[in-house]
Amino acid sequence: MTKLSAPIFRLKRQARLLARDSKIPHHKALDTVARQEGYGTWSHLAASNVDHRRAKTLLAALTGGDLVLLGARPGHGKTLMGLELALEAARAGRQGFFFSLEENQDALLDRLRTLGADGTGIDASLIIDTSDDICADYIADRVRGGRGDSVVVIDYLQILDQKRINPELSAQLEALESLARNTPMIVIAIAQIDRAFELKSKRLPDLSDVRLPNPINLEIFTKTCFLHEGEVLLEGVN
Repeated sequence: MTKLSAPIFRLKRQARLLARDSKIPHHKALDTVARQEGYGTWSHLAASNVDHRRAKTLLAALTGGDLVLLGARPGHGKTLMGLELALEAARAGRQGFFFSLEENQDALLDRLRTLGADGTGIDASLIIDTSDDICADYIADRVRGGRGDSVVVIDYLQILDQKRINPELSAQLEALESLARNTPMIVIAIAQIDRAFELKSKRLPDLSDVRLPNPINLEIFTKTCFLHEGEVLLEGVN
């Protein structure tokens, strides 16, 4: 494994700036940065530098019935961590679900390949769902009949109610809490962090930094997992 000149999240920032300044597609900018680091493509770089122990350690600290908020600013790995947790559950003989309103199927399969998963070999133990109909009720219907120790990841919290026909976010959050408690599955909601966090002197975000267009009761979560600049912190919610 080639030693990187900077953490992956910083290399991603370099690629975003390169794509913007050079007016090239983001995936080409990522590959350019990867070649500068001694890799042929970004997927090779990412696959060679994934620490699979991190997701395994986090998953071991979660229990059935947990409703977990997984939060970070853009580019700090929250989506990849969510995918990794679902994949780790599948690898452990459980069932993993990943619901995304943000990414398309091909993009998620590409991310899975960076985690060492062959997209053509993913079976029923790991289900990727990118339907536009995703909401709490849709998720509950989709996982019904799944294993009781399943891990359900939702990407992401703040857009679950983007369709006006869907219940407001607070009601959906209560439905997800009920799903986790009554199955009991582990339900993980990926969440955006407000950009104002970057102006603060805190090392990691907390619940007060979660971006909320409308107030909701975040204390409904049993645990939080925040990521920033390569650091990960899992804590219980008091």
